[in-house]
Amino acid sequence: MRPRYADSHAHVGSPGAFDDDRDEVMARAAAAGVDLLLNLATRPEEFEGTVAFSARHPGTRAALGVHPHDAPRWGDPARDLIRRLAASSPLAAIGEIGLDYHYEFAPPAAQRRALAGQLQLAAELGLPVSVHSREAEEDTLRLLRDSAVSTHGGVLHCFTGSEAFAHACLEVGMHLSFSGIVTFPKAGRLRALVAQVPADRLLVETDSPFLAPVPYRGGRNEPCRVVEVIRCVAEARSAPVEALAAQTVANFEALFLRREDRP
Repeated sequence: MRPRYADSHAHVGSPGAFDDDRDEVMARAAAAGVDLLLNLATRPEEFEGTVAFSARHPGTRAALGVHPHDAPRWGDPARDLIRRLAASSPLAAIGEIGLDYHYEFAPPAAQRRALAGQLQLAAELGLPVSVHSREAEEDTLRLLRDSAVSTHGGVLHCFTGSEAFAHACLEVGMHLSFSGIVTFPKAGRLRALVAQVPADRLLVETDSPFLAPVPYRGGRNEPCRVVEVIRCVAEARSAPVEALAAQTVANFEALFLRREDRP
């Protein structure tokens, strides 16, 4: 049997990078064995299209959230739209949500309000979360600890944080997901960290169309390239590629699939 792969974070359904060849991108993913994909929206105008796109592709699950860059757009209209869509469609997660103090495209206070509100919504809907955190470890961890994330679970996507932050996130029940950054030549610290993550809390992702792994670095990323991330993480953990792929598929299923959808 061919290996199965799970891409725990991609933006294939969003307008922009894949407008000209979205179906071909999904076909290449399927051909590579990427049987599971979390397709995330980051702005309210993307929500309905993301749900519709995900429904058309077997193995693709939708997640909806307001990204920290757009935090001032979080409020009752966005909340109500997610609730409405969740009532008629099987959402897998609330995300991409979080804090980004590197760019500060939105005021930090607005980011914190948006994250807290969306963590509360995830608890209300009984959904896990997909969290972005950049240069905001202390505040991210405080808000996670104040939430119900330990009950419903979640993932720190594209993890590049400190070792202390990694262990603290694991303690509150989060998974850690690693992107193509782990393949970069100067990412030795990250490769050492990925070797420490418990097997049942480990995920991999592409963050397509961003962060293409070596040897595709600098180009548009797409889900089929999660295979390169798996290969690098397997090497860092001294694990067989097939075994690591199977473990991350099982972790994806446990976190993002409803019980009735699991094998």
